[in-house]
Amino acid sequence: MNIKKITLLAGLSLFSTQTYAANWLSLQGTEPEGQAPRAKIWGFVQPEYQSTSGTNLPTVAGFGFSGQEAVFNQIRPDNKTDNSFNIRRARIGVRGTGFPLDPKVNYFLLTELGNNGITKFAGGGAHITDASITLNHIPGAKIRVGLFKTPSSEEGLQAIHVFNYINFTSGTDQLLLERYTSGDGSDTQSANGPIQSVGAFRDQGVQVFDTFKVNNWEHSYAVMYGNGNGINTGDNDDNKDTYLYWSSELVYGGKGGRRQGMKLFAWANSGKRTLTAAGAGEYDRDRSGLGITYLKGKYRAAAEYVNAEGMIFNGSDGGAIPGSRNNADTVTASLNVLPNGEADSYYVDFGYKVIPNLELDLRYDVLNRGTETSAGERTFDTVTLGAQYFLNKKSRITVNYELRNQEAPNLASTATPNLIADSLDDRLSIQLLTIF
Repeated sequence: MNIKKITLLAGLSLFSTQTYAANWLSLQGTEPEGQAPRAKIWGFVQPEYQSTSGTNLPTVAGFGFSGQEAVFNQIRPDNKTDNSFNIRRARIGVRGTGFPLDPKVNYFLLTELGNNGITKFAGGGAHITDASITLNHIPGAKIRVGLFKTPSSEEGLQAIHVFNYINFTSGTDQLLLERYTSGDGSDTQSANGPIQSVGAFRDQGVQVFDTFKVNNWEHSYAVMYGNGNGINTGDNDDNKDTYLYWSSELVYGGKGGRRQGMKLFAWANSGKRTLTAAGAGEYDRDRSGLGITYLKGKYRAAAEYVNAEGMIFNGSDGGAIPGSRNNADTVTASLNVLPNGEADSYYVDFGYKVIPNLELDLRYDVLNRGTETSAGERTFDTVTLGAQYFLNKKSRITVNYELRNQEAPNLASTATPNLIADSLDDRLSIQLLTIF
């Protein structure tokens, strides 16, 4: 982390604004003892519309995908159009104690029915995203076992239905929302597409965690040991991931996902990934980060820095849609991975409620990808302008406009990678959320 980024995070920790300072470990892994029902059914739906200008890849001499559709201007997860309505998420679940004779045992079950990276690459239909049991018998060491969110970045760990924006930052999307492929993408005749659902910031394993209150401060820790294979029901090799997390929050008041307070947090996870096709081998995958959230009154703000080493997502060949053939019909565009790559990212986020039902938002995020080599480095920076209109406590409309920029900072502006980067469009997103 360089001095500029350290100064940025330190400065944010000293000034008062507002973001979600919720304790996600407790909210997602435990139930109020003696108060939780045996079974509480809940869920939410997120229909949305997203659009770009649909700019194609540039026509450049010697560039095999000249004039083709740019994958970064298509709407995911289908990548078939530059504007689309979609049910981004449709989740329904049940949680509670379920065990009248032992209220110290609780459970959490959640399924996904929307059209996204979880369901599309798992054959469609409903898919289990969370299925866990928590044992609360040992003071200071709750034990959670099963499939659930890993203790890590705030963007990934927090409940998605209280997320202030529609799309994740570039750093979270490319470094933390893990894609699984069989190879590194160097096979020119293979699309190297996803072989399973995205990781969805989840893993299957066992976690020891708890929260300790000291005056107005709330300190939390978590240690998790998991498969390192996302939301899949089993492991794909003999390796396991370890996850460490700590947060300290000065609580101002309120409860749940919108509790007011200032939270400082740090996390790290380490594991290995195995490729079986092009670039076959075993590679490290390490991630770490630190940040701050703050929520009080009309204001909110957040900042987080992430460092990544190994198994870095590296886009597609020439920015083309994976699986498409080049103009000479000799090469297939593939998803690429940097097995020994390096990257870092950060974001700052601000919000202000101009009236009780309307919040205006501003986020700036930066991703530096492939920094292990000068020629391979790519920088992404995005300014997101947003507004949230709260229809009631359970429903809101969110509008985002993302000013997106990409460049190869160590190459000439006339180099093909920079001409491809110039094709990146801004993106408009509109989403309706209803919780039930």
